[in-house]
Amino acid sequence: MAKKKYTKQKPHQIYTLISMLIIVIMGFLGFSNLERSPADSGKNTYSFPEGSYFEVHYIDVGQADSELVVCDGKSMLIDGGNVADSDLVSDYLTSLGITHLDYIIGTHPHEDHIGGLSGPLKTCTVDTVFSPVTQCDSDVFRYFKRDAETRVTALTVPAAGDEFKVGSADVKILGPLENYMADSSSSSAANNMSIVTKVTYGGTSFLFTGDASRQAESDMLDAYSTENSRSLTGEADGLLAADVLKAGHHGSNGSTTYPFLREIMPKYAVISVGAGNSYGHPHKDLLSRLSDAGAEIYRTDQMGTIIASSDGSSITFKKADVQPEPVQKAA
Repeated sequence: MAKKKYTKQKPHQIYTLISMLIIVIMGFLGFSNLERSPADSGKNTYSFPEGSYFEVHYIDVGQADSELVVCDGKSMLIDGGNVADSDLVSDYLTSLGITHLDYIIGTHPHEDHIGGLSGPLKTCTVDTVFSPVTQCDSDVFRYFKRDAETRVTALTVPAAGDEFKVGSADVKILGPLENYMADSSSSSAANNMSIVTKVTYGGTSFLFTGDASRQAESDMLDAYSTENSRSLTGEADGLLAADVLKAGHHGSNGSTTYPFLREIMPKYAVISVGAGNSYGHPHKDLLSRLSDAGAEIYRTDQMGTIIASSDGSSITFKKADVQPEPVQKAA
């Protein structure tokens, strides 16, 4: 039998393998030793108007994104799925008796996020429409901008740090921190332009990251690490800490990285994803990371539309009574 030829490993290859192993080990150790402080750290009671309520509806739009935040009769729609989902989202709002939206957020100029907003923009009155950009060379964005400007004077580009309220809930814009599309029109650049929003109701918090990927996550970590956030806000947790995370980019492996998760430490994660999609979302490594973080996972491809309700101290999840039929389209 011929002897196997031994190939000597080059030093840089050995160093690379060692570095990768260290990163994996640190990830596991980090999650096992890190526990986020309670969301209501130092505060046990919250003052809400009589009859106050808070819900997030993770609308099943297949391989796309759409979330509705409702609080005390006020509402904010984050994305609207694909163009083909326009009627679905409008009909869902109608089923809830919603004819006015205080805010619409089109997280970034991709069809699977802003394409379906045309319906709500035509059937609901709207106060403010947020977009990370006012110009983008795509038909779907031009149609979105046209429809938005029939309801409002112009698109509003939010800045990181902007704050506003939806009923008794506090909303803070955390990203984007850079103009990632300034020198690139790539799909990844548009993903990183996603408007990232944190919504807080009493001692509970919800983070919406659109399709933000590694670069945007890294920049947010630099800006909002626990140490930096403590100096800015005096709070025990960092600005990224949240009870519920809407996993980035439909559960792709390029989003919701280990360092980002370690800063958020969510109790729950919701993945908006289409059944049997061609991308293999949610990626097995992403599911493993969420499991390592101890997050309870909810998926629209398994449950359909999901409703998260908060009383200011605890959060419950349920399958929506009204289940729209998403139009499956890869995104």
